[in-house]
Amino acid sequence: MFKLLSTCGLAAVISIGAFVVPASQSFAQDIELEIGPDGIQPRIRDRDREDDLDRDRRRGCNPEYARSLARDAGLRRAEIVRVTERRIVIEGMTRAGPERMTFANRRGCPEI
Repeated sequence: MFKLLSTCGLAAVISIGAFVVPASQSFAQDIELEIGPDGIQPRIRDRDREDDLDRDRRRGCNPEYARSLARDAGLRRAEIVRVTERRIVIEGMTRAGPERMTFANRRGCPEI
């Protein structure tokens, strides 16, 4: 009798576990509705891809992004001169003549 109850109990636990696993996997994606010129469209967000993008942003300042920041600040013909662990140096021309801008090599590219 005890062996029958333990076998049934074990079978019940295994069957409940089989139903719980797929239910937890269904939360891996989010669905959003976008309203645009083409109407309402569902958009499935992939969290793994967004985590990879966040990880890339934490690494530091992208030199091309620093160059675009220098151009936005008024530097013409901006060129990347030096990239180190701590800073990124951009040189270019302004109305007054040659100019140099230095950005910290960390997230957000703050100007030094």
